[in-house]
Amino acid sequence: MNKSTLVLVILSVIVAGGLSYFQYFYKAKSKSNTTKLLAFLRFISIFGLLLLLINPIVSRSTFETVKTPLPIVVDNSSSIVDLKANQVAKELYEKISFNSKLKDKFDVQTYSFDSEFQPFESSDELNFKGNQTNIDEVAKNLKSINKNMSFPTVLISDGNQTSGSDYVFSFDANNKVYPLAVGDTTTYLDLKISQINVNKYAFHKNKFPVEVFLQYAGTKSITANFAISQGNNVLNKQSVSFSPSNKSAVLNILLPADKTGLQIFNARISSNESEKNTYNNAKKFAVEIIDQKTEIAIISSINHPDIGALKRGIETNAQRKVTILKPNQISDLNKFNVLVYYQPTTEFKQVFEANKKLNINSWTITGNNTDFSYLSQQQNNFGFKMSNQKEDYLADFNADFNLFAIDNIGFENFPPLENSFGSIETLSSSSVLLSSRIRNVETGQPLLSFGDNQGKRNAYLFGENIWKWRAHSYVEKKSFDEFDVFLDKIIQFLASNDSRKSLIVNHERFYNSGDALEITAQYFNKNYEFDEKARLTIAVTNTKTKQVKRYDLLKTNNSFKVNLDGLPAGQYSFTVKELNSNASYSSTFEIIDFDIEKQFVNPDMEKLKQLALQTKGAVFVPNQVDNLIKILLENEDYKAVQKDIVKKTPFIDWVWLLVLIALSLATEWFIRKYNGLL
Repeated sequence: MNKSTLVLVILSVIVAGGLSYFQYFYKAKSKSNTTKLLAFLRFISIFGLLLLLINPIVSRSTFETVKTPLPIVVDNSSSIVDLKANQVAKELYEKISFNSKLKDKFDVQTYSFDSEFQPFESSDELNFKGNQTNIDEVAKNLKSINKNMSFPTVLISDGNQTSGSDYVFSFDANNKVYPLAVGDTTTYLDLKISQINVNKYAFHKNKFPVEVFLQYAGTKSITANFAISQGNNVLNKQSVSFSPSNKSAVLNILLPADKTGLQIFNARISSNESEKNTYNNAKKFAVEIIDQKTEIAIISSINHPDIGALKRGIETNAQRKVTILKPNQISDLNKFNVLVYYQPTTEFKQVFEANKKLNINSWTITGNNTDFSYLSQQQNNFGFKMSNQKEDYLADFNADFNLFAIDNIGFENFPPLENSFGSIETLSSSSVLLSSRIRNVETGQPLLSFGDNQGKRNAYLFGENIWKWRAHSYVEKKSFDEFDVFLDKIIQFLASNDSRKSLIVNHERFYNSGDALEITAQYFNKNYEFDEKARLTIAVTNTKTKQVKRYDLLKTNNSFKVNLDGLPAGQYSFTVKELNSNASYSSTFEIIDFDIEKQFVNPDMEKLKQLALQTKGAVFVPNQVDNLIKILLENEDYKAVQKDIVKKTPFIDWVWLLVLIALSLATEWFIRKYNGLL
């Protein structure tokens, strides 16, 4: 309370006292107790009202002790069970988290993780059934929860990660991590197929590459036999030598694509030595052999980064082949399934005339070099009134788009595309996926639009610099995958001339055990509008056991989705059905038996040591847990901090003061009434 406020309060006391004296004692004949009480009540009422008008602020200090967080993070994946360390992990958690001295010094936080990170309170919640291990997720969440704080972390894990980025560099280097390595650290002889890289698709009568990574753990030199087979046929066989100094090998193999359809292959490595874990000696992989390839021509008279970005993005799908051509290089368009007109000008005259006869589906991309007058003459989908001024156009995603299923990958946050400023008039029916926006002003004009008229499909992108979109997607997601899938769906739409179906289902032909198994579907009414009220169900049948499971598909933004996680490995047939119209779709998929969590025989001590070194922590094994507790207790960097919290409260917020004023006025009135003074 400052001096001026204090002076006003004193004046309020004087004024309230003076008014009370004047009203009850000045020229009064009687100075009874009743008069004194009435004078006091009047003083309280006037003084309280003046206090509310002055509204002084009262400060109150309290002290709060803030302890340093101590996250105790337990690996809840199934590899802990396979290493026979689940009971040890629980005991370590209980010994650290229930330590009274640690609780006095730290704010103990307990978390578990597998593919996801979550808090827990009791060791009974640990089931060690997670089918993926993502230690990188631990680092991200701890940074978010304890932002801008210095704290140690106890990580109870085997260090074997199966998904996510390299966790060694994910943790904050300024916050120490103390890994508690669980599992037998004794080195056993072990041969392992650690990874197989192969494309999902290959082309009939060609050969497709397979890259195999082999690992060896042991103390002596051995020779192993590696083979890839299909059924009873051995397609490739070779010997591989390992030694204590040569513990890995990379094999590059070409396999023939002799049969079309989904082909399952089995890779196996073996030796004459006995092994503790033979599950990781074999691994299945699948390739779908197709006999058709989509040919795309990108036609441009200029050089631009967009062309390279489109080619790389489209060709991530092995079914696509992109050829870049100049307009005057066109000799035969028949071999192409899709034509991409990049910034067409009068030089494209030969191309447009040839395609009028062939009716090949096309994607037109405009920009600062486009001749819009000429383009208006060559198509009847849009009319253009453009100026010579350049403009930046941002994207807005249309959630009601229904020509094909596509997710919003953050289009609103993508960099703007450049195009000439002007108006674009829609002349025929089209579906807008992205509309344009200039800064915060919606133009009401399309940015990315699609048409499907009488079997002829087309797409229009009104802006150049789509390469910036692909780069932005990589910066945000650390991968080109999302953006390349977006491009692939555009090409898939343009490459097909099939008439539109009412029920469209998207799924893979095969899945690995433990992978997310999702099937999406769209249902369209007679006007080819997405029907949000559709009732979609799926019946999944195991072709071997004939067991049938039924699920409902749940609606998302612009599709219906079902999650089939938990199905055992095997072959399945399924039927998706719309109950109101009886429209249905049937197909098959296969779940390949592969449990990545069973690939390990030891904790990954090297990685855990790297993590400890990176964060200036230390690695411990279970029988050293007392040393870890001692280090945490003796570390002077993690002291509790006492904070002085000042709480300021204005008088106008004091409800009891209003109540006191009301009571004093009411009491005064009743006393005066009772004594006939009114």
